[in-house]
Amino acid sequence: MDRREFLKSAASCLGALGFAKGSWATVSGGEAGTSKLASAGAHGIYLNQIGFWPESPKLATITANANSFLVRSLRDNSVAFRSRLSAQRQDAASGDTVRFADLSSVKTPGEYLLELDTGVRGDSFAIRKDTYDKVLFLTMRSFYGQRCGCSVDLGGGYAHPKCHLDAAFHPSSGKTGLCDIHGGWHDAGDYSRFMINTAITTGTLLWAWELYGASLHDFALQIPESGGKVPDFLAEIQWNLQWMLALQDTDGGAWQKQSRDDYCSFIMPQDELGPNYIIGTGSAPYKSTCATADLAAVMAISARCYSSYDPAFSQQCLKAAHAAWNWCQSNPNVFFKNPADIHTAEFGDTDCHDELLWAAAELWRTTGDAAFHQAFIKMLPQPLSEIRIDVPSPMQVGCFGYWSYALAGRKGSHAAMAAIQQATLKMAREFVHQGSRNGYGNSLALEDYAGGSNSIVANHSLVLLIANQFEPDSSHLNCVLNNLHYLLGRNCLGISWVTQAGSRPVQHPHHRPSVADKIVAPWPGLLSNGPNANPSDPITKALPQQAPMRMYVDDERAWSSNEPVITCNAPLVFLLSALHATQ
Repeated sequence: MDRREFLKSAASCLGALGFAKGSWATVSGGEAGTSKLASAGAHGIYLNQIGFWPESPKLATITANANSFLVRSLRDNSVAFRSRLSAQRQDAASGDTVRFADLSSVKTPGEYLLELDTGVRGDSFAIRKDTYDKVLFLTMRSFYGQRCGCSVDLGGGYAHPKCHLDAAFHPSSGKTGLCDIHGGWHDAGDYSRFMINTAITTGTLLWAWELYGASLHDFALQIPESGGKVPDFLAEIQWNLQWMLALQDTDGGAWQKQSRDDYCSFIMPQDELGPNYIIGTGSAPYKSTCATADLAAVMAISARCYSSYDPAFSQQCLKAAHAAWNWCQSNPNVFFKNPADIHTAEFGDTDCHDELLWAAAELWRTTGDAAFHQAFIKMLPQPLSEIRIDVPSPMQVGCFGYWSYALAGRKGSHAAMAAIQQATLKMAREFVHQGSRNGYGNSLALEDYAGGSNSIVANHSLVLLIANQFEPDSSHLNCVLNNLHYLLGRNCLGISWVTQAGSRPVQHPHHRPSVADKIVAPWPGLLSNGPNANPSDPITKALPQQAPMRMYVDDERAWSSNEPVITCNAPLVFLLSALHATQ
């Protein structure tokens, strides 16, 4: 996500970490916690730093000069497996010449390491059925760490008191004066909150619950609501839903965002003083269509998810969804632009068709009302073979509408269901094919190494998992696993892009609490937005032009390659929830 670099305190921040092919070199010096990064990738062995399932394929990418390898058990130093490396191949995304070590035959649970015939050893890794549960815990609990308007305590010093309780209506909202609107999740490394971003984030998490909730019901997150009637997973989401409801006006429309007029420096959230503004379009009706349609869709899903645990809240959500839909019918083309005096991110969208499609599908799935079915059918492209599945993003949510319709299982479904399934399966096959060609196993095409590339990787996995709902195929799940391996260390930088997960995780994300709290390690469970071949911040832009996977720097000033964003974490939680459900 682009961030305006206006922070006058940048000179006092830690220096950038520069790196050459296959190695890390710290240039900031003296910072505790960077010693591990200094040798990252130097051994030329790249694999998932967390580990593998016993029965799953297990591949490592090798750039070191070697011909064979062995897998050694850490329990007794015995050799569990030995084999030759694959033939060499070139990898365009990294610029590397790579070989593969296939250790899939090792299935006995335990701790292992990979050793090349040169004597070079890689990092230890686990083989366990529950090996990814800790990462699921960290990434889902990170949303508690992003809470606004309440005290947060993750333990280990990662805490802050209540923040951003002062709120006021900006003149662009159509109202004036102070207001009592707080809550939700801080969007990213800053403290703004956006309906567009939070909608796809919350929708993705609710979808994880709908598809995999049976296994998540007792998954403990150690949050303030733990032990209540609502399962922890849903209780965390409910915190954000309450804020979304607060941004809905009495006429049903939803304001675009709540933020300060500009970004603050690297300070803790309680130290950003002054009102957070409710910001609108600047002229009647002041709310925007895309934001309101997003609200309608998410509240329709919420009505389903909370009906068994909090019936009153479920009904409140359904009422809000109806009101938002009705507002959109009267205001189908109201778009948002930042007022002149507001300099936080805009997330303007001048095409709300996909948001309306999503809202219609979710409302029909929830209510069975024929009016929503008719509205959805009218928005379909003709012929139906023109249906395309876009990778989910804040500006492209139509896929959720298509999928909700195809998964609803309601009588009277249109022939569009088959077209949606085929379009999804076609995209899944493309991702599987891309993954088979890549030297580090992920499904990204070269052009995907743009802003939020790690979000794209995770959302590819979401598409693959939905495709697997339509037509189970082991290649879908294997591609999902390879994408996870990439995020957790099997990449040309030898880094786990999830903070506090793996032997060499991100150390310096563009995340204000992680800088301002004076703790060496960053806040846990945050997914960096990853390599960006078209960066917009000065730090990443200063890198020499190189292969797209290498366009990343672990520096808190590098917002276009190293900022954690809730829209990145949500599809990763979806992926990990799916894996947890298959245990």
